[in-house]
Amino acid sequence: MFGYDWPRLHAALNDLPAALLITAVLFDLIAAATRRAGFRQASLYTLVVGGIGAVAAVLSGLQAEETIDHGDAVHQVMETHELLAFVTLGIFGVLAVWRLFRETRMGAAERSLSLALALGGAGVLIAVAVYGGRLVFDHAAGIPTGVLQAEAEQRTAGHQHAPGEEHGRAAPAPGPTDSAGVHVDPPGTPPHTHEEPAPASPGGHSHEPGTPAHGH
Repeated sequence: MFGYDWPRLHAALNDLPAALLITAVLFDLIAAATRRAGFRQASLYTLVVGGIGAVAAVLSGLQAEETIDHGDAVHQVMETHELLAFVTLGIFGVLAVWRLFRETRMGAAERSLSLALALGGAGVLIAVAVYGGRLVFDHAAGIPTGVLQAEAEQRTAGHQHAPGEEHGRAAPAPGPTDSAGVHVDPPGTPPHTHEEPAPASPGGHSHEPGTPAHGH
């Protein structure tokens, strides 16, 4: 749908819930430092929305696992990534339900315990992201084998530049010439002569064209 297969959909869905869950933990830390209830409310709302997004990310990841080409090395990393994702979802899911029912009645000890659980969940979430990055950047997971082979062949061949071409700058266009290949001036160019530089003297010194004769 809209050009998205399961791996692309998973990549599109997993960033936002991760950002929301980390933000929820940050709001909790600010609330603990400032004792302001507004930050606790913001943390709760962000946590619930991030938890819902995490469910979508995990489900799309399970579908992506079944469709991508991969070998044993990718499979091992993928299994660890999947396990950590389930742990993360479990921690933040329990935390969201807990706070929905207990938010207004939490004492200091209970709130400290919920904050510790949130910090642990954030640590596991970071590990999920690390293993997800390894899948993409170390093993090219999600890239079809044919596309990967074609890219490898192109990289092996190397990128060739046209003579005089630089990165970000095209080669200068050649000046106009006549049918014999002799340089001609564009219309409207003031009269002038094309002179070759004078040959260098035996001592290595040369004069510009039109310099009066003189001795050395």
